[in-house]
Amino acid sequence: MRTKFTPIQIAIHWTVFLIVAATYATIELKGFVPKTLPLHQLLTLLHFSFGFCVLALMFLRVFVRLMYVTPGIVPKPPQWQHLLAQLTHLIIYMMFISIPILGILSLYFKGMEWTLFSLKMPITIAPDLAFSRQLKSIHEFIANAGYYLIGLHAAAALFHHYIAHDNTLLRMMPGGKSAGGNNH
Repeated sequence: MRTKFTPIQIAIHWTVFLIVAATYATIELKGFVPKTLPLHQLLTLLHFSFGFCVLALMFLRVFVRLMYVTPGIVPKPPQWQHLLAQLTHLIIYMMFISIPILGILSLYFKGMEWTLFSLKMPITIAPDLAFSRQLKSIHEFIANAGYYLIGLHAAAALFHHYIAHDNTLLRMMPGGKSAGGNNH
C-alpha cells in the first residue's frame, strides 16, 4: 500500500501551484503598471499563457488522478474531514479548470486580437461585449474566491501536519520513498 502520491502526481501538484501563483502574480502586478508601458502587455501575455498552462495541467491532473488510488491518511481522520477534503478538492479542480475557460471565452467574445504564448488566438466575427464582460466578471469572481480556497487548502494541510499529526501533508511532499506499489 502506497503512503505517498506518485512522483507524477506530486510533480503536477507543485507545478500547478507554482503556475497558479505566477498567474495570480502577473494579474496583480499588472495593476501597478501603466497600460502604456510594454511591461503591462508582457504581464498580460504571461497571465493568459500561465492561465492556459493551468488549464492543461488540470486536465492532466484529473487524468492522472483517475489512474491511481489516493493513498490513505494515517491515522485515519474522522469521516466529516474526509468528506470535506473530497468536496474541497472537487471545488479546487472545478475552479482551476473553469477560471481559464472563462478567461479564454471572455477574450474570444470580446472580438479583440489576443495572443497565447505569442500565438494569435481565434476570436469571434460577431463580438458580444456584454457577454464578454459577464464572462470576465465570473472569471474574476471565481479567481478572487480562489485566494480563500487556496488559503483554506494550505491551512488544512498545516493543521493535519502540526495538530492532527497525520501524514496528509507528507503524502504530497517531494522526495522520499513511497511504500508499496505504484498502481491500484
